[in-house]
Amino acid sequence: MEAVAKLKNYPTGPMKMRLLADVIRGMEVEKALAILEFHPQHNATPLAKLLKSAINNWEQKNNGASAADSGLIVKTIFVDGGRTLKRMRPAPQGRGYRVRKRSNHVTIIVDSKN
Repeated sequence: MEAVAKLKNYPTGPMKMRLLADVIRGMEVEKALAILEFHPQHNATPLAKLLKSAINNWEQKNNGASAADSGLIVKTIFVDGGRTLKRMRPAPQGRGYRVRKRSNHVTIIVDSKN
């Protein structure tokens, strides 16, 4: 039985978050958490927190079964673009350059191996 956790409107670009999502896709949960804990990108912290939330959701669905014993894996993880805040930055000769502050939505689905 699979469990889902979602992170919405996290204020970083989706391409940066996809780099981390590609690293942990299909990996065992304990190994993915260990990688995210020591990863240098700042996106690793909320992604690890989201993964822990997905693990807890799976444990609640399965009547408190331990995630470590069942061989839980990251079945699916995908990153979608969220809302984009549009801001203006002063530019030479009275112009204004548009700055797009992007955000993303992350969805993690965890499931047991068998």
